[in-house]
Amino acid sequence: MHKATEFRLEAHPLIPEALERLEELANDLFYSWDHGVRRLFARIDLRLWQKVEHNPKLFLRRVAQDRLDEASEDRAFLSEYRQVLSSYDAYLEAGPGPEVTEKLDPETALVAYFCAEFGFHESFPIYSGGLGILAGDHCKAASDLALPFVAVGLLYQQGYFIQSIDPLGQQVARYQSHSSDELPITPVEKDGEVLKVSVPFPGRDIVARVWEARIGHIRLYLLDSHTEENNAEDQELTLQLYGGDESTRIGQEMLLGIGGTRVLEALGLKPTVWHINEGHAAFQILERCRQTMAAGLTFDAALEAVAGATLFTTHTPVAAGHDIFPRDLVQHAMGRYLEESGLDFGKIFSLGDKDDGVTFNMTSLGLRGSRFHNGVSRIHGGVASLMEGDIWPQVPPEENPIGYITNGVHVPTFLAPEWSSLFDIQASTWKSELRNPDFWEFIDEIPDYHYWSVHKALKQQMGEYIVRRLKRQHKRNGTGHSVTQRMTRPLVSTEKDTLVIGFARRFATYKRATLIFSDLDRLQRILTDPDRPVVLVFAGKAHPRDTPGQQLIKVIHDLSMHPSLMGHLILLEDYDQAMARRLLSGVDVWLNTPEYPKEASGTSGEKAAVNGALNLSVLDGWWGEGYNGKNGWAITPRDTGLDPEFRNQEEARDLIDLLEFEVVPLYYERDSQGYSRGWVKRSKASMKTITPQFNSQRMVMDYVTNYYQTASIQGARLMAGGGRLATELADWKAKVREAWSGVELNVAGCIECRCPHDGAVELRVEALLNGLSADDVRVECLVSPECTGTHKTPGPASFFLERESEADGRTVFATQVQPSYPGLQTLRLRMYPYHEALTHPLEMGAMLWV
Repeated sequence: MHKATEFRLEAHPLIPEALERLEELANDLFYSWDHGVRRLFARIDLRLWQKVEHNPKLFLRRVAQDRLDEASEDRAFLSEYRQVLSSYDAYLEAGPGPEVTEKLDPETALVAYFCAEFGFHESFPIYSGGLGILAGDHCKAASDLALPFVAVGLLYQQGYFIQSIDPLGQQVARYQSHSSDELPITPVEKDGEVLKVSVPFPGRDIVARVWEARIGHIRLYLLDSHTEENNAEDQELTLQLYGGDESTRIGQEMLLGIGGTRVLEALGLKPTVWHINEGHAAFQILERCRQTMAAGLTFDAALEAVAGATLFTTHTPVAAGHDIFPRDLVQHAMGRYLEESGLDFGKIFSLGDKDDGVTFNMTSLGLRGSRFHNGVSRIHGGVASLMEGDIWPQVPPEENPIGYITNGVHVPTFLAPEWSSLFDIQASTWKSELRNPDFWEFIDEIPDYHYWSVHKALKQQMGEYIVRRLKRQHKRNGTGHSVTQRMTRPLVSTEKDTLVIGFARRFATYKRATLIFSDLDRLQRILTDPDRPVVLVFAGKAHPRDTPGQQLIKVIHDLSMHPSLMGHLILLEDYDQAMARRLLSGVDVWLNTPEYPKEASGTSGEKAAVNGALNLSVLDGWWGEGYNGKNGWAITPRDTGLDPEFRNQEEARDLIDLLEFEVVPLYYERDSQGYSRGWVKRSKASMKTITPQFNSQRMVMDYVTNYYQTASIQGARLMAGGGRLATELADWKAKVREAWSGVELNVAGCIECRCPHDGAVELRVEALLNGLSADDVRVECLVSPECTGTHKTPGPASFFLERESEADGRTVFATQVQPSYPGLQTLRLRMYPYHEALTHPLEMGAMLWV
C-alpha cells in the first residue's frame, strides 16, 4: 500500500501585547540560569515546556494561542511576569563593581574569549561536556560581573550526538539538526547586511555567516559555514562538534581562530586581552600576527606584541585531549592562507612543533604564541608544567611560566531552586557574597530538619525523574514492565530513604567508571543490604570513536540488568544539562574515581557540593584543594610509578572500605526524626566550604586579577609607539638565541663552607657571555634550607649577583650572602637571559647552572 506523503505545518501564535517581552527573555541566555524566567514558560504550558526540552524560543513557536491569551489575563501570572522583568532589567542596568573597574577600564579594556564549545543550557546544544560547560559558566560569571567581555565560537548545525543505549548495552549515536530559528541567536548585521567573513582554504575561500547570542551583559559571536557561498562539503564544516576527520578538525579550527578574529575586526572591536581556552582556537595567534604586521612590524615583533596580550588555558593532561596534526596536512590546509598573509611556513610550523618536525601540536602553538598560561587546578598546573616543559627546556618545570586557576561552577545555574529560595529567606544577599567564605557560615544556622527536608524533596524529584527516564528507555528497548518496576523500586520506596550515589561524566577510560566494581561480591553485599540499601546511578556519553569508552557503558549496562544488582545499579542514557541538574541536586554522594593525575579539574563534584551532596573522590583535580577532612571523603592516589593494575586494586579497596565503614554507616545513623545528624553536619560543611571557593565568579575574578589586568597592560606596553618595545624585544631575543649556546658560567675562586649566623659568604662567578652584555643576563643564587630543626621548612630565598668586573671577554658577578636559615643550607647559582620587557622572567626557557 502506498504511503501518503506527510507535510508538517507549524501554526505560530501571536504573543499578546501584555506579554510581548517574552520574546526578549527567550532570546537572552539569562534564562539558562534564572529560575524565574524558566518558571514563566513552564507556567504557561508545563507539558509543552517539557516536550520542547526547556527551549523558550521553540516554546513560543508552538504554544497554543489560548494558553498565551489566558496567561495575559491571569493576574497572578502577570504579577510574576512583571517581577521577572523587573529583576531582569535591574540585572542589565547594574554595572561592574570596583573590584572590576580598578583592574579593567570598561571604556578601554575588552577581553576576547575563544573556545570550540559553549555549554549554557540543554536548549542550545553546541557543547559536548566539561570544556563547554566551563566556557558557558565563564561567560555567565563574566556577565554577572559586567566585565568588558566578548566570546567567539562556532555554530554547529547538529552539535554533539544524542545518545541512546540499546537492549545489548551498545551506545547508539544519533544526530539532530537544529534550525537557527529554534536557537537563542540572531544574525549579526553590518551596514544593513548579514555579516559574513571568509577564510582562505586550498583552492577556495570558505565563507561564514555570523550569529550573536546574548548572555546578559555580554555577547557570543558564532561562525556558521552553512551558507550558500560554500559548496556542499564546506557547508558541513560546522555540522558537528568534534565530528569528521583530521581535515575537518583543522578546517574548523582555522575557521574558529582566523575567522573569529576577523569577525571582531569587522565589528570594530579591539580586544586588549585575548583568552584562548584550549588549543582548538590557537590559530587566532597567526591572524593577529598578520594584522599586526600590516602596521609595519616584522613577524617576530608582531608575535611578541600578540603574545604579550594573550592568555592560553590548557584543560587536560590526557594526550587525546590535545589536537595534533601531521606536517603535510598543516602545510596543505594552511598553505594558501600563509602565502596570502606573508607568513613563512617554517616559522609557523616551529611554533607548533613538538617532535622534531613531524607533527604540529595546537597546544604548543598556544603556549608559544602567548605569554600567560595556566592549568585549571593546582595539581593540573604542576602536571601541565611537566608535560609542556619542552617549551622552556632549561627551566625547572616548577618555575616555568605555567600557573593555575582552579575551575569553578556558576552557582545560580546549578543550585536547585529550592536551595535558592531557602537562601533568599536565610541570607538574602547570598548572590553578591559568592566570593566571601565567612558569609557562608550562615549555612550552619539553618535548622537541621529544614535543611534535610529540602534535600529529601530534591531527592524525591530526582527519583521521579529517573523513573520516567527509565520507563521511556525500557519501553523503547522492549524491556519487560516487571524489570522496570524492580529496577526502580528502591528509588521510590516510601519505607526506606535509600542512599543514592551518582556517577555522571564522559565515559573515558582514565575516569575509571568501573573501578567500584573491582570487588563485585563485596560491593553487592553493601548495595543489597536490606537494612542499609544503596543505589548507584550512572550516566554519561563516550565519544563515538572511543571504543574502550563505549565498552565501559556496556559493562555497566550488563551489570545493571543482572538479577543480583537490579534496582541497585541504574544506567541512564543521554546525559545532558537537564539531567545533570536533577542528579547533582538529588544524590547523597557524588562519586569520582579518575586515574591520578589525569583529572585536570572536574567540576561536576563542585556542582553536587553546592547542593549539599558529599564528594567521594580521588584526590585529584579540584578535590585536591577542596577536601578538608570534614566535607566529604577522599581516596589517596597511589604512586604513579606503580603497576597500574596494582594501583587500581589498592584505590578500589580504599573506595569500598570508605563505603562500607564510613559512608553507609553515617547515612543510616538516624535519630528519632528519621535522619542522620552527622550526615547533615558533613553535608553543611560541604556546602559552606565549597560554594564560596569553587564558584565561577571567584574563578573569573582570579583571571581578572592574575592575568587579564596584566595582559592588558603588557599588550599596550609592547605596542606603544608603533610597537617599538615589541621590536626591541624580538631583536634582543634573536641576539640571545644566537649567542646562548656559547655562553658559560663558572665559579670564580673558592666559596667558604662555614660562617657565623651573623656573618656572610662572598660569592663570585665568572661568565663567558659570547657577545651578550652583563645587562642581558641575571645571575642568581638560590638558598634552600636542608635542616631547620623544629622550624617549618620555607621555600628557597634568592639573591642577585651584581657585575663586579669585565676583562678578557669574561664578566665577573659577585655578592655577599648572609645565611638565610639556621643550620645546613644549599646554595645554587644560575644565570638566565633578562630584559625588562619580558612578561615572565624565564619565558625564553634558557638557563645555565654552575
